[in-house]
Amino acid sequence: MKPSIKHRTLSGALLEEIRQDILSGRYKAGTQLRQDALAESYGVSRIPIREALFQLEAAGLVKIMPQRGAVVSDLSREEIEDVFQLRVLLEPRLLLASAPHLTEGDYERVEAKHADYVQAISANAVNEYGQLNADLHLALYRRANLPRTQQIVTSLLETSDRYTRIQLSNAAAMQRAMAEHAELIQLCRSRRYESAASFLAQHVAAVQNDLVMTLAMTEPVETPA
Repeated sequence: MKPSIKHRTLSGALLEEIRQDILSGRYKAGTQLRQDALAESYGVSRIPIREALFQLEAAGLVKIMPQRGAVVSDLSREEIEDVFQLRVLLEPRLLLASAPHLTEGDYERVEAKHADYVQAISANAVNEYGQLNADLHLALYRRANLPRTQQIVTSLLETSDRYTRIQLSNAAAMQRAMAEHAELIQLCRSRRYESAASFLAQHVAAVQNDLVMTLAMTEPVETPA
């Protein structure tokens, strides 16, 4: 294997491993990620660690701060609103561009993704929720000839992963998510594309509202001095 290819493979695997460790809560919000400690923990040099941390910063999972280095980002209402409001704007556009061109084979893949999503929820496979949710959405958008929008939405869905796990910790939210995904697929299959796009916007906005409320409930209550 060429060294450059081997390096890219290592960097990608390392990035995903650290990302999953953040998403799973092994590295909690506010945790300092020291390059030397990470290099020792993962058995690599500091160079791929540094590259991974820069990419995690771009994904919103890490902040690189003067004097402190890389720190796991806090969960914030501001980021929830920023990410999900962008999704409300962009995902219906992608769906309208894609849905009329989806084939029967595409719908079979979409429904297989939905089945995987339902199975993961039934098995309480929390670590899989975000990726399966993203896979399902992107499968519906795959025929849109809007590569820049696809790229942005893929990044937003990746950032959403951390929040999706929180939202789906609620049993009612899980049931609603499964039902709404099934409804969205059915609207597309029945060629009610405008209705599907409107429903999708409502679906993403509802997740945002759930998350804002959930985050508010977990925030510490300030007591008078």
